[in-house]
Amino acid sequence: MAPEQISQLIHALEKSQQEFQAACAAFTEEQARIQPEPGRWSALECVEHVVVAEELFLGRLEAAPRLESPRMDKQKEAELAIRVVNRANRAEAPERSRPAGRFASLAQAMQRFHQARARTIGFAEQRAADLYWLSVEHPRFGSLNGAEYMMIIAGHAQRHAAQITEVKSALGIL
Repeated sequence: MAPEQISQLIHALEKSQQEFQAACAAFTEEQARIQPEPGRWSALECVEHVVVAEELFLGRLEAAPRLESPRMDKQKEAELAIRVVNRANRAEAPERSRPAGRFASLAQAMQRFHQARARTIGFAEQRAADLYWLSVEHPRFGSLNGAEYMMIIAGHAQRHAAQITEVKSALGIL
């Protein structure tokens, strides 16, 4: 992966981390537990889901087999960057990444998110040369290379930052 491409990828991961942090910033611990309506996730539940999903995604990347030749599709990367963030199409989270009360507090969940994101960024930096050579299956998006999978990781946090902002609005939190 060219230096400017890895720089763009790292920027996307860092930007989504900042957006996610900003979305969660105004909540008290009590507010973070409130579901805006029955069947809708609280801010804490959103954070838990993002943490679990990111750890699962990174685990898949770490275990990904190396292809015989690189697969690069810049158009697919760009489409994924837009598609994953788009909340017009709701997606049902797999059972293993649904909220289950794994964190005692929003602060604890956010600390784990930042740890997971640091690992993700570290992986992107260390394995930049291999990202187009990796092959990972995603249950919704099919076969992806490592760079495409990184775009999903970045977009997933942005998608849920928007959801948390919706929760904030529904609860009247400024």
